Amino acid sequence: MKEFFSKAALWTSRAAGRGSSFVLAVAVILGWAVTGPMFGFSDTWQLIINTGTTIVTFLMVFLIQNTQNRDTQAIQIKLDELIRVTNEARNGLINLEDASEEKLQEVKEEFNKVKAEAIDERLEDIEEDLDEVEEELDDSQEKLEEVSRGLDEVRRKTG
Repeated sequence: MKEFFSKAALWTSRAAGRGSSFVLAVAVILGWAVTGPMFGFSDTWQLIINTGTTIVTFLMVFLIQNTQNRDTQAIQIKLDELIRVTNEARNGLINLEDASEEKLQEVKEEFNKVKAEAIDERLEDIEEDLDEVEEELDDSQEKLEEVSRGLDEVRRKTG
């Protein structure tokens, strides 16, 4: 039963996500709307669409949740594998999705500190680069002044 539901949910979620499914839904709504005058826009006529959409919505909730659960599990497994094979990664992060809210908050705060340190390091690198650029600019200005003095001297001699 579990395998049947999983396969049916997968097939249904893929089918429901297609453009043709949207077109079919629009066609059903239009067909229902066109039949309104034939049934005198009766309560039964309205009940048909209300009941149909309620049933479809109710079933889609379970299908969507199943699909999201499956996708989340697949992503977590892939992330766990990437953590496992990365030398610098901390294997303690594997299965973090099963940790308590408190543990998740601790890890988040730890990563916020790491992020702040990385930003500080990057700012220091930028400041060092800026200092180097300023030194190069000063050197260039000095050379330009020397060239300008040389040109002035040549102009005086030739002028």
